[in-house]
Amino acid sequence: MDVELAQLQTLVAVIDEGTLEAAARRLHVTPSAVSQRLRALEVATGRVLVQRGRPATATAAGEPVLRLARQVGLLVADTSRQLDPAEPGRAPVLPIALNADSLATWALPALAPLADELRFDLHSSDQSHTSALLRAGTVMGAVTSDADPVAGCRVTPLGRMHYLPCAAPAFIDRWFPDGPDAAALHRAPVVVFDRRDDLQHAYLRRHVPTTTDVPIHYVPSSADFLAAVALGFGWGMLPELQLAGGQRPATPFDPAGAVDVVLYWQQWRLESDPLDRVADALTRAAHAQLLR
Repeated sequence: MDVELAQLQTLVAVIDEGTLEAAARRLHVTPSAVSQRLRALEVATGRVLVQRGRPATATAAGEPVLRLARQVGLLVADTSRQLDPAEPGRAPVLPIALNADSLATWALPALAPLADELRFDLHSSDQSHTSALLRAGTVMGAVTSDADPVAGCRVTPLGRMHYLPCAAPAFIDRWFPDGPDAAALHRAPVVVFDRRDDLQHAYLRRHVPTTTDVPIHYVPSSADFLAAVALGFGWGMLPELQLAGGQRPATPFDPAGAVDVVLYWQQWRLESDPLDRVADALTRAAHAQLLR
């Protein structure tokens, strides 16, 4: 496979920006040049690499080429920075996937000291799905609940996030005056992050014969999820770290129903100082704040 650096950079730009026009603006070339580079890369690889929708996405054949393109880009940025560290624009862009609760609690403070020297492209997804972003080549590293290494990646244990079933005091008085029994849990509204979030349903399955018809509010933001629970929309599983810093009251109503989610850091097996610095910062912060 004989490919050019400009072609690989174009592939990354198209996937990151979502359209050929936006990629052209990022690369300071015409949309026609983007299309020609992308077509030349597909000819060189003998595969269709991009599904040309809105947004453009990598095909199954395009995912390993996208991983290659990001790896080459990171190595080029590393080398350029070492040759001329004073030249502006040398800060590498690191796409990282984080689960929303880590992003809302311990991860951003861990990354903040690196923000002057690195640029971050942060992706938020459920911890059981962040590893899929690694497989797709979308990110270079991920906080994930997947202990099995993605091909070409290494895994570092981070610790356990401790989740408690919580609700506003008035909500508990209304819906669980005699405790969270099966009948009450089947009637009480529940707050769920999104349709991939199984924490609440995992708790429900231990207590009710069926979760069908349980009233659900979907709130796909960690901070807003906490606010919705505290405001009485419903009950939800909240990380203990978030409770400690909460501005509104949210009270655990069943400490025995706590769930621990084990987290890992996965990153490409690539010699890269910026990526290793991110891994070190996240690992140290997780070991300091998560359960071991």
